[in-house]
Amino acid sequence: MIKKISTSILIVCAVVVSSCKLDLLDNPNAVTTNNTDINYLLNSIEISYKDHFNQMSDPGMRLTRLLNQGSAIYDNAVSPGNFDGAWNTSYAGLMTDVKTLIPLAETGELFVHAGIARTLRASVLLNLVDAFGDVPYTQAIDATNFNPGVDSGESIYTAALAELDKAIANFAATSKAAATNDLIYAGNVDNWTRAANTLKLKAYLNRRLIDRAGATTAINALIAGGKLISTATQNFTFKFGSNLTNPDTRHNRYAGQYSPTGGGDYQSNSYMGALYSSKGFQDPRIRFYFYRQTVRNPTDVNALPCVTSTKPAHYSDADVFCLPSTVGYWGRDHLNNAGIPPDGLLRTAWGLYPAGGLYDNDAGVPVSLGAGAGGAGIHPIMLRSFVDFMLAESALTLGTTGVAKDLLKSAVEKSMADIRTFALGTIESAKISTFESANNIVWADQVTRYVNKVLADYDAATTADARLNIIATEYWLSLHGNGVESYNLYRRTGKPANQQPGLDPNAGAFPRSYYYPSTYITRNANAKQKANLTTPIFWDNNTAGLLK
Repeated sequence: MIKKISTSILIVCAVVVSSCKLDLLDNPNAVTTNNTDINYLLNSIEISYKDHFNQMSDPGMRLTRLLNQGSAIYDNAVSPGNFDGAWNTSYAGLMTDVKTLIPLAETGELFVHAGIARTLRASVLLNLVDAFGDVPYTQAIDATNFNPGVDSGESIYTAALAELDKAIANFAATSKAAATNDLIYAGNVDNWTRAANTLKLKAYLNRRLIDRAGATTAINALIAGGKLISTATQNFTFKFGSNLTNPDTRHNRYAGQYSPTGGGDYQSNSYMGALYSSKGFQDPRIRFYFYRQTVRNPTDVNALPCVTSTKPAHYSDADVFCLPSTVGYWGRDHLNNAGIPPDGLLRTAWGLYPAGGLYDNDAGVPVSLGAGAGGAGIHPIMLRSFVDFMLAESALTLGTTGVAKDLLKSAVEKSMADIRTFALGTIESAKISTFESANNIVWADQVTRYVNKVLADYDAATTADARLNIIATEYWLSLHGNGVESYNLYRRTGKPANQQPGLDPNAGAFPRSYYYPSTYITRNANAKQKANLTTPIFWDNNTAGLLK
């Protein structure tokens, strides 16, 4: 905790100089290793990680059509100024605090604290590489070096994997005290061990494109070890509250949309369309994902200009345009940067999952402050369904342990179950039960119908590429709220195939990585900006033009 020197003491120091020595180069309010409460420092790291995830997830969601991308061209979508906050959170915030915590924790034999810090630092390193490519690491967080050079993305992946192994060793050690104030798993070392192993699975799956044999061996070892996230209680999430101020504990997306004037994010037309009709019936999760403020499609061109427009010539017949349904799902097409009409209380909003908003029971009334679950949502960082989707992809593409179709089935069922369980654990549960009873909706029957359709499509697929597309599409449909993994999935597989194109036919090339942040480029004499956004990261060896 920060220890403050009172005004009275400072006055005494000023008057009686000889009896009260104060080094004017020291900041009396600064946190030092001598006055740091390690539990508060751990909480600070976890709060920074929550912010880091949101900042890195946002552009990934928008690029992969989980959320509307409000730039007309891709180059603007990943402009350098967009990432200053994410960069500062990662380096000046989380990684600086982790560097302070680990020696304190290990000296004090608080190994759980150290393991949590190592796990989160490794996750941040993987995310930074996946977003930017080569970034500073070995020379970073050094008070004597204001111009750190970059390390290769591949070497940082190696370092992150080693860090996860050290974290797992920390969790296996005997600690003098538990991390009971841990905001994520309440200090449960088995859950943290599984989270660390699951992050390793993610890293090795990304590496499969450049190291097939190494990825296969490593993933099989993780499967054999039996310590991946596999149950709902092991899901790696950050949980939000519903407190409005001092502090605001609400989910970021809820806070940005649930207000007297509405506004906030535009949902993705193509994502809503896929959930609404791609199977020939509605995805059971759609009412949890989205909340419609109106259940009727707009006809007023002043509210939605595209209602009088024809579908662009570069769109295919299968591409959604303007409105993805006939019942009020109101979002925007990919790379639509039109002005903002008075639709803040009309456009489709974030729903109950994961943002803690309203369950869609066809009420069609505007959002409001405190509505729904009040923002008590989650960041879905790494879920048990994600694990099975990754293992299904690995089984299909690498031949690792397991049957791809069985893992696909398990993944879809786990996604449905976890979203349902989350929803019924909120204040909206009574509303859900009332609506389903009144409309003769049987959740189990909906899930069975959906799973049977997915498996039938999988059986009908005649090529490995077509089967991969089904696995990836279902993974994409489960990733609502997680743009980190959707961006990795899209670059790793090129799936889902046939994504909705940009509204402008000349939107430019799809970003294979992000531009470096402007704060890094302007303040670091050794920093060099990328020539363009088509520069792939080290594990992405797919052909140019694969993504759109």
